[in-house]
Amino acid sequence: MKIVLRNNLILITTEFEELSIKWMQDFLNHHTRGMLFLSKSVLVFKNETLTKVRETFIRELSQYHADKYNLSHDFFLRSMLKYGNQPIKIELNKLQNPQIVKVNLYAYDKNTVLITLDYPNSWVMNYLRSQLEVYVERGTDISLVLEVSDNKAKARLERALNKRHILHYQIQYTYDNHFMSKLYSDFANFSFGDLCKVEEEELNTRFYTVLECPIGASQDALKKSYKKLAKVYHPDKIVHETPTMVKKYTQKFQLLQEAYTALRILS
Repeated sequence: MKIVLRNNLILITTEFEELSIKWMQDFLNHHTRGMLFLSKSVLVFKNETLTKVRETFIRELSQYHADKYNLSHDFFLRSMLKYGNQPIKIELNKLQNPQIVKVNLYAYDKNTVLITLDYPNSWVMNYLRSQLEVYVERGTDISLVLEVSDNKAKARLERALNKRHILHYQIQYTYDNHFMSKLYSDFANFSFGDLCKVEEEELNTRFYTVLECPIGASQDALKKSYKKLAKVYHPDKIVHETPTMVKKYTQKFQLLQEAYTALRILS
């Protein structure tokens, strides 16, 4: 494990096995909501309600690092605590051979989706919860039942399922032949004459979804959400990541700008 204190974050480079240490797992499990999953790393943002959890983690991390490299714990801890408000990025030292995790999808109807894992996997489940928690009706360590009755929920589900890699896990989604027809059964009643109107309404709905705002949200709400998301997805935030990841963030940032501009004009 190596720790680098940068101006804007604490960078921890480690092996995957070290992520299973209890105090590391406790910290990550507490911060599921405030965690951004990248291609081979996770970025944990500060949560004001978890200040003590973060401080405990920093102390454990400092002690572990000092013991491993025979350093002065007190000196290193003081340095670490100065960065207590900064995001914490935990990345793998090297990518291991990807381990395939099967995630099964089943649609009861157009409003309800069941997600199951064959075996418990806290990383994959934490990722799914971080993306879909607002739509979770109930769940276990291997399953989630989602309420996806509106377009925003379905769009959020689509976006979550687009991600196929969590650290060194490769997600393989499986579903039966009726999954899509059940989930999007509303479209079966549309005629060709409705398509133009629907297309426009769907586009506007998609813009609200991109900005993570309810349909008809005020200009202030749109502006606030746009600024928040623009900070998260600005390409400069991940300048040291792979070109593919930088490209994805750039596309996301451009989409945010397009959505915000379009909805300002509509309003």
